[in-house]
Amino acid sequence: MEYTSGAASWQKVLRRAVAGLLPRRRRQRRPGWSIGVPVIAAAAGLLFTTTATTAGGTALREDRRPQLTQLIEERRQQVTASEQRAAELRQDVEEHTAALAEQDGPIKAQQERAVASREAAGFTALTGPGITVELNDAPPRKDERLPEGVTNDDLVVHQGDVQAVVNALWAGGAEAMSIMDVRVLATSAVRCVGNTLLLHGRVYSPPFKIVAIGDPAAMQRALAESEGVRWFKAAVDDYQLGYRESVSTVTVPAFEDSTALRSAKVLG
Repeated sequence: MEYTSGAASWQKVLRRAVAGLLPRRRRQRRPGWSIGVPVIAAAAGLLFTTTATTAGGTALREDRRPQLTQLIEERRQQVTASEQRAAELRQDVEEHTAALAEQDGPIKAQQERAVASREAAGFTALTGPGITVELNDAPPRKDERLPEGVTNDDLVVHQGDVQAVVNALWAGGAEAMSIMDVRVLATSAVRCVGNTLLLHGRVYSPPFKIVAIGDPAAMQRALAESEGVRWFKAAVDDYQLGYRESVSTVTVPAFEDSTALRSAKVLG
């Protein structure tokens, strides 16, 4: 066994003691991102798997406007076919009623009463002096830039604009009215879907034409006094919307839609 000198031994002891008093170097920890990477990778894999299962081999963000256009066209054809079938059935009912009226006095009396009320109810076409109002969207802008504070909604005709004209014409004494060559009654509802008009289950694009039979001067005064019409005329100047009135002899077609009532209330 080899012995060291006392001085050398004490030096080693002192160095060891001093080393023990000094703060020990901590063990380096793994950075947080090294732990998060596997978690993120697992979540991404789960997301990709879920997306692939949901898509089922198709594009999730596929443009479905062509499908919607086809669906609308199919529904339009179905409505047209249903209207033709309804017209045929109404014709059959009228023929059978007329045949029974020749043999049954009460049925004949009710038939004559119904015929006398057809004009007032809107089931006959009418021709006479009247007024035509056309509302149209603003023309498309070449630069495709809108002035500050202006939105696309300011450049199209809305339901409230059409309704304002219709209400003003009724208030001005209109005896009969049509919108887009479709007879409208007191039960007719005017709705807009985007910049298209929905009337009796059919969709129409601008310009919207409203025709009314009555005293032209009285109806023009009613249009001039209507607040809603005045607002639209102001927008015509600001946004180049279309508004046109014309007086002439006009024809309003007969009402050909369903007359069934869903609800009724007795007044008094």
